[in-house]
Amino acid sequence: MRIGLQVNKFTWDGGPAEIGTTFGRIARDADQAGLSSFWVMDHFFQIFGGSELEMLEAYTALGYAAALTERITLGTLVTGVTYRHPGLLIKTVTTLDVLSGGRAWLGIGTAWHEEEHRGLGVPYPPTAERFERLEETLQIAHRMWDGDESPFEGRYYQLERPLNSPPALNRPKILIGGGGEKKTLRLLARYGDACNLFDGPDPAVIPHKLAVLRGHCEATGRDYAQIHKTVLSNLFLTRDGADGRSETPAQAIERLSKLAALGVDEVIVNSRVVSQPRVFDLFAEVAEGLAGVVPAGR
Repeated sequence: MRIGLQVNKFTWDGGPAEIGTTFGRIARDADQAGLSSFWVMDHFFQIFGGSELEMLEAYTALGYAAALTERITLGTLVTGVTYRHPGLLIKTVTTLDVLSGGRAWLGIGTAWHEEEHRGLGVPYPPTAERFERLEETLQIAHRMWDGDESPFEGRYYQLERPLNSPPALNRPKILIGGGGEKKTLRLLARYGDACNLFDGPDPAVIPHKLAVLRGHCEATGRDYAQIHKTVLSNLFLTRDGADGRSETPAQAIERLSKLAALGVDEVIVNSRVVSQPRVFDLFAEVAEGLAGVVPAGR
C-alpha cells in the first residue's frame, strides 16, 4: 500500500515571505521520506479557515516542487474543469511531466466552489453542463496524449489542431475526483486511471463506492483491476500519541491498513503538522510499514 501527501494550507510561520521556503522543504522531505505522491488542491481561494487565507496556484506550485524532488509523483486534488481550457490544461500537465522526468498526474473534477468563480470572473455553468465539459476534456486529454492532432468538435470545445509538443515522457495518469455513482464513477470507468474517495466515519461507504465502480467497469468492458483506488484521509502524527488527538506511526499503520483490506491501493493524507520538519521521520516509518501491506485484490 502506498501513502501520499496533500498540502492544502499555506498559512505558516513567517508569512508570505517564507511560503516558498517552507513549501519547498515539505516537498523535499516528503520525497526523501519515501512517500509515493505529492498533491495540492487546485483552488484560487482558500477553502479551509476563510477565503482570505493564503492559497497558491496549483501548477506553479507543482512546477516548483518538481525542481526540488526526484521520485515522488505530482498532481492536483483536483483541477476544476472550469478553470482552464482543456487544450491548455493538457499542455500544462504535459509540461509538468516533461520537466519532472515523467512524474505528473492529471487530477480533475467538475469544480464546485462558486465563490472563487464569481470572485475571479470565471464562468460557473450548471452542474449538468460541468459534467458534459468534463467528459469532453477527458476525451481531449486522451487524444492529445495519444498524439492525435485531428480536429476535435465537441459541444463546448473545438480544437482545430490539438498539438502537444513535446509529448509527455510518461503518459500522465488521470485521477477523477468524487464518488458520484451515476456520473462521476461512470466517467472514471470509461476514461480514468484512478479514483479518489473520502475516508469518512461510515466504514460501509468505501466498499459500496468501489462496488459501484466495479459495476460501471463491467458495463463498459473495463478491467476494474486497472483502476488505482485512492482515499483521502487525515493524519496527525506524533511520536507518542500522548495528547489523545494524534496517532503514533504504529497506530497509523494499523488504521490505514484497514483501507487496504477494502481494496484501497493508496491513501493520500492531509496533516496539520506538515510544516514541522521532524514529522517526516514519522511519515517515513508509516510509509515503510505500509509498503508491506498488500491491498485486497492485488
